[in-house]
Amino acid sequence: MVIYLQGDLGSGKTTLVRSVLNALGYAGRVKSPTYTLVEPYYASGLDLIHFDLYRLHDEEEWEAAGFRDEFDGHNIFFIEWPKNALSFIPQADVEINFEILNQGRRVEILANTEMGSNA
Repeated sequence: MVIYLQGDLGSGKTTLVRSVLNALGYAGRVKSPTYTLVEPYYASGLDLIHFDLYRLHDEEEWEAAGFRDEFDGHNIFFIEWPKNALSFIPQADVEINFEILNQGRRVEILANTEMGSNA
């Protein structure tokens, strides 16, 4: 399953990933992969991969890191800043859009596939 997380810096993308992992029983530290681009996690029998593509420059960087190999149909992906890689990452099953308001946040969830609709 591929989940796009879209929104401005500080809108809650990593906080959502942290909350999902904690709800699944993950007790370790959940950090933003802003500088590493990717952080893998294992919780409740699931492999979760958290990408932050804010600093991704081009497809060559993606290929050199071997990230394409991660998309083998066995993982759940949370991808922040997907617009930086739309031409070489899989389509989102679910898109979650975050908007910072004067008071609070607005979150929109869109299911793009049957898998996303059933999640």
